[in-house]
Amino acid sequence: MALEMESASLPFDGFMADYDLAIIGGGLNGVSLARDAAGRGLRVILLEQGDLGGAASSATPRLIHGDLSVLERRNFWRVRRALAERRTWLRIAPHLVRPMRFVIPAHSAERPPWLQRAGLFLYDSLASRSDLPAATTLDITHHPVGNALKRPFGTAFEYSDCVVDDSRLVALTALDAGERGAAIRTGARCVRADRTETWRLAVVDRGHRRTITARALANATGAWTSMVAETVLRQPQPSMAAMQMSQIIVPRLFESDNVYVFQNSDGRLIFASPFERDFTLIGTVTHDFTGDPAIVAMPGADVSYLCEAASRYFRERVAPTDVVRAVSGVNLTPASARRRDGTTLFHARRRKAPLITMFGGDVTTSRLRAERAVTRLTPFYPMSAPWTAGAALPGGDFAWDRFDTEVDLARDRWRFLSEPEAQRLVAAYGSRLSAVLGEAKSHDELGPAFGPELSGAEVRYLMTYEWARFPEDILWRRSKLGLTLSAADRDALAAFMANVN
Repeated sequence: MALEMESASLPFDGFMADYDLAIIGGGLNGVSLARDAAGRGLRVILLEQGDLGGAASSATPRLIHGDLSVLERRNFWRVRRALAERRTWLRIAPHLVRPMRFVIPAHSAERPPWLQRAGLFLYDSLASRSDLPAATTLDITHHPVGNALKRPFGTAFEYSDCVVDDSRLVALTALDAGERGAAIRTGARCVRADRTETWRLAVVDRGHRRTITARALANATGAWTSMVAETVLRQPQPSMAAMQMSQIIVPRLFESDNVYVFQNSDGRLIFASPFERDFTLIGTVTHDFTGDPAIVAMPGADVSYLCEAASRYFRERVAPTDVVRAVSGVNLTPASARRRDGTTLFHARRRKAPLITMFGGDVTTSRLRAERAVTRLTPFYPMSAPWTAGAALPGGDFAWDRFDTEVDLARDRWRFLSEPEAQRLVAAYGSRLSAVLGEAKSHDELGPAFGPELSGAEVRYLMTYEWARFPEDILWRRSKLGLTLSAADRDALAAFMANVN
């Protein structure tokens, strides 16, 4: 992570702006900044021209991990830091972040088994005070994880890491920021920003033009960072490189509740994860990107690459025709160094209001990036100490190993819920499920049904509290129910949302 400051600045004078910090961009970086700053007592506004997490933040590999590929590059400090954040996420978001056992089948043509054992031993050692099971060696000829694999693979290495619902993480981080006083404005586009001792922003907010002032500004617009810097902020920016990340979703390939890690012939690690009960997520493939980040299509060659990588290990061949959805997003890195842990630039001069530019980075270290960036504003106005590592996200006020207990409690209270329904709802809302279901005694009392799981009550909740405006906001970001919803149910959902007050 890079933190750079061109020159120091003295605290502001007594001029009162509308906000202490304005943030452009409602992806994971933007909402993390908003949550951290609002919790420290700053007056915050976040402006997102579309939906929260509408781009790369909903197209991540969905992993909370130390990253074995980073371990191979011997960046031990970065792995240790990420594993510490993994422990933090389990504590503050136990409904969104779930521990899993990851399985690496041994391949004689790839990394030697002794090297993998040593690497996983080191990986566990870097995870200080971890409550997750240590790595072990499996004979998968007599273990359920081997059932879906081709017979040549007789040995595998199993270790612990976590998966996360990335788009729900964005929504709940924004919700927490809002409950701590931040103004979260979706459908709001900043079209011009003038910099003096304060920032003066011209904003088109759902068709209405308004002007707001802020004592500091954060550009957290993801793949649009350079464009916003040039056309909206009119500020110089370092050279950046755009990288496209892509995954594919196919019908479920295995019954075990594990994540498979496959060593491909080119040295890359490919993950195959259980996804939304009936599907498997396979990824990730990355490459340079040029073009409009609002229009990101996964090339056919990338689809074929992931299918071939999975087919190298699974008994059931994966073909491009099996792909039910391709997921792609664009992230930025400095052109001079392809960093995966994100970049934060801090610029301030005398008589010039501070500017934070944050781009790139993975889900695992997003909270820490925001904490460090907001801390750089302490010379400009007083604020309380960092706090986000110890405060649960909305609905996450229970221990991570009590998830199944929360599901049982939900089924005891709302007896009409099936086991899969309760698991999905607890994973989305945690201990706040009562705010969605209320005192309902049956599915009928939840209002109209859109498919087998989505109810009118849940739609109203998401529109009222989580800034959902359109069907895709609910079907692909607040949930993944778009994978199974029929066209007729989509149309009914759109009509329902158009009439919600």
